[in-house]
Amino acid sequence: MRIGQSIDFHPLKEGRDLILGGVKIDHSMGLYGHSDADVLVHAIAESILGALALGDLGKHFPDTDPKYKGISSLVLLEYVYSLMNEKGFHIGNIDATILAEKPKMAPHIQKMRENIASCLHCDVSCVSIKATRGEKLGFIGQEEGMASLCVCLLEEN
Repeated sequence: MRIGQSIDFHPLKEGRDLILGGVKIDHSMGLYGHSDADVLVHAIAESILGALALGDLGKHFPDTDPKYKGISSLVLLEYVYSLMNEKGFHIGNIDATILAEKPKMAPHIQKMRENIASCLHCDVSCVSIKATRGEKLGFIGQEEGMASLCVCLLEEN
């Protein structure tokens, strides 16, 4: 049994799509980064890498490499799954939280859970996703960026 945790942050920027959990969400701004900047998937992937003691996303997918420019974070998560499977582990559970002032996440959470469970070859019941607001405080509350936190439990095959 292994436990991993992670946090990821990205700034919001006009002219970018907002992608969270592999779901394109209608919003006036999107997250800025080298890939699609999906903070939720990044936190999940890094929690798994952490549980496996395999470093962080930057080690595996450097933002200096043009082949990762604009890449779907779900593709990165599938690669992380292959590392996890190779090491003889599977998902026990994932508990993630999105920190965003707007838009409302509730209408999208089930599809996010399904996307992530599909990439990680686990039942959707093993993937918990919640969301909370910044209550107008800090960079999240002022709608300057978003963050996501994740804890995962890996079990041996």
